[in-house]
Amino acid sequence: MPTRTTSSPAKKISAAEAAALVKSGYWLDYGGCLSQPDVFDEALAARVSELTDVGFRSSLAAKPRAVLEADPEGIHFHYYTWHFSAYERAKADAGICFHIPPNLGEISDYYRRFIAPIDIVVLKVRPADANGFFSFGPMNGWQRTLVERAKTMIVETSTAIPYVYGVDNGVHISEVDYVIEGNNEPLPELASPPITDVDRAVARRIAAEVDDGACLQIGIGGMPNAVCSLLMEAGVKDLGVHTEMLTDGLVGLYKAGIVTGARKQLDPGKVVFTFGQGTRAMYEAVDRNPDMLCCNVEYTNLPHIIMQNDKVVSINNTTQMDLQGQAASESDGHRHISGTGGQLQFTRGAYASKGGKSFICLSSVFEKKGARKSRIVLNLTPGNIVTTPRTDIMYVVTEYGIVNLKGKSVPERARAMISLAHPDFREGLERQAFEQRLIPRAVYPVQGQQRKTNTGA
Repeated sequence: MPTRTTSSPAKKISAAEAAALVKSGYWLDYGGCLSQPDVFDEALAARVSELTDVGFRSSLAAKPRAVLEADPEGIHFHYYTWHFSAYERAKADAGICFHIPPNLGEISDYYRRFIAPIDIVVLKVRPADANGFFSFGPMNGWQRTLVERAKTMIVETSTAIPYVYGVDNGVHISEVDYVIEGNNEPLPELASPPITDVDRAVARRIAAEVDDGACLQIGIGGMPNAVCSLLMEAGVKDLGVHTEMLTDGLVGLYKAGIVTGARKQLDPGKVVFTFGQGTRAMYEAVDRNPDMLCCNVEYTNLPHIIMQNDKVVSINNTTQMDLQGQAASESDGHRHISGTGGQLQFTRGAYASKGGKSFICLSSVFEKKGARKSRIVLNLTPGNIVTTPRTDIMYVVTEYGIVNLKGKSVPERARAMISLAHPDFREGLERQAFEQRLIPRAVYPVQGQQRKTNTGA
């Protein structure tokens, strides 16, 4: 596996000594999720007044970052992320954290083709094993590419990082310049949001479409986790997992014996993922578990790989859809809230899979400033980012139904989307669709008159 070699053996240094290597104008990379360093981050934050224009790339910060807390106006440190966590979203609202839009499965290629070599890469890893390998734990992602592109490679060790089997899921000591001993504090946990009645209603419709031997990709959130709960009751068997994010819901299916991977074409018997984030129970489940396979994000997320498994079922959330089927899943106007992640790539991979199905799910309404609003609209909110184009959408699910948009005309799509909206909004949507010539006829009340049928080209 080693592809990068150092001129001298890795040297053990303190976090302060490692932070002293950083110069103004440097670019650093913290990897993502649970791989982000702690003691190095704190030591570098202590140097905030000495440095200018230091850039950071990272993703899904699982806890506060000391460099951001030390520089609340973003004067000295500039922080960029591939996918927002709740913490990064708050810092973006404060104007000191910014998004880099990716398809997650392409990030390794961005580093190889479009991003200059990185001055310093710092990753939290498990202490080296007997063969000199530091495990990345449950975060493979694009880590290997960071190692290859690093001018200076630093690891911060932590015994809290589980040892996770995978393909190239670690860095060898021969590739490392410096080793910092970390604080060994427990990993931050990400609790699953509570499951609502709407989540259950949506999940019930999706679960009915999952056959024995299906291969699952499930995103984060209450609805996908509700699907996992209902699959435990549905009697399906021999499910497989080839996913971007490993969640507690998927681990629950594995523990229940419902996920066996026995019918997978790729990696039979293995739960394949590129990163895992959840509760302590999940971290314990992946530790030295030979059934778990943590792979790089190109392997998990690129559609031509995903499609090689049969009956791929991709389940992801969105926040708003228009009547033609565009899904806006990552922003509220110009306010960015998450990221594209793997949604588009898994939607495409599932569709291309033999017998595959992709599901985009959402609740029909939401509350904002005390007002109830429809998530299904004529026009997306101005500034909203289209995560999945209308041409890629397959199944759409709300608590009011499920429709398949593949092969449907614009009028058929509009009527199908209206059928998924909350009943209180359907008439208004139908009127708007008629006025904008998305549908050739509409039935709606004319003020002061009985209901009237209108026709038009």
